[in-house]
Amino acid sequence: MRGDRQMRLAVLIGFSILLLGLLPAFFAVRAQQEDPAFGLLDELPVPAWANTAAVDEVSGSRWCLLECRLRERTTRSEQPAEQTAEVYREALLASGWQRWDARPCPEQKTEGEYTCWRRDELTLDLWVRPPACLAANPEAPVEPKAAAPDPEDCEGALVSMKIRDAIADERTRPRPAPQPSPTELYPDPEEEGSD
Repeated sequence: MRGDRQMRLAVLIGFSILLLGLLPAFFAVRAQQEDPAFGLLDELPVPAWANTAAVDEVSGSRWCLLECRLRERTTRSEQPAEQTAEVYREALLASGWQRWDARPCPEQKTEGEYTCWRRDELTLDLWVRPPACLAANPEAPVEPKAAAPDPEDCEGALVSMKIRDAIADERTRPRPAPQPSPTELYPDPEEEGSD
């Protein structure tokens, strides 16, 4: 009888350890896989034609060790870039994002429409542009060996979204005021006397 009691106690302790160890591990793995920033993008109220073939990429550390996390989503739209950009602007505003007049936004001259947005502790760069085959210079010579672009690749628009933590986005930091040069503070006395 004593052996049965010890066996039940051992099973109960083993089951408790298993339950208390597996549940936190399960939720930790699930949290690693599900990024809330991608969840915000999934919840954007855009029509199905504006979000086809989405590809997500992640770099950096969730805890900003060495480099903070950068999330990127690239997707295609079946409609032209202008119409697609308008749909995404309305969806971002409806989802609580605010237009952000960041400097620089964009960091370099781009084709299409590039806008910056903020929500809570996140920043988002939205770039809507024509597909690469339409964005190229139509007057450029075509090499005879080059394959003709697939007609499906030349329709619609490309949409790129980059989400950063605001703390890691350099555009959120105040810029120092320009300092006067030493010659402005202490002019050369010889140059002053020559006037």
